[in-house]
Amino acid sequence: MSAQLLTQIAAMPPAELSKAPADVLQKALDAAMTELASAKNQLAHIEKAIDLRYAQQAKALRLAQGKDTGIVHFDDGDVRVSADLPKKVEWDQKQLAELIARISAAGDNPAEFVETAYRVSETKYQAWQESLKAQFAPARTVTTGKAKYTLLSAGEAK
Repeated sequence: MSAQLLTQIAAMPPAELSKAPADVLQKALDAAMTELASAKNQLAHIEKAIDLRYAQQAKALRLAQGKDTGIVHFDDGDVRVSADLPKKVEWDQKQLAELIARISAAGDNPAEFVETAYRVSETKYQAWQESLKAQFAPARTVTTGKAKYTLLSAGEAK
């Protein structure tokens, strides 16, 4: 499917496009996915080149500002570069649980220091007996995500 045809399809209202034959939808989806993959590869290639060009300068500016992460700004000719190196923090859950227990044992309130989040595995929840499920049901909300479809030609599906 040509880029011109993809452009024409993109201009069609979804309600009109939904009436097209299934093989046209499948070919349009395949072509769009191919273009998307190509665009993602091109973007990754360009982002790598930008990183190679500016990483050392950004690192030097962060060090000069006494920080390891965050945003720094500098100019490259007529282009203003903002380089962001986000901080990613992970906490060891087992150690946190032990610390919370110690804080509680000392008579302090752990909620003053730590935010606690509870999760229930949906697989485990579904395996519970009904009496246990009933106790947890008021705390459970189910929503749906975006529907996803896979369209394959009859030959590919076999």
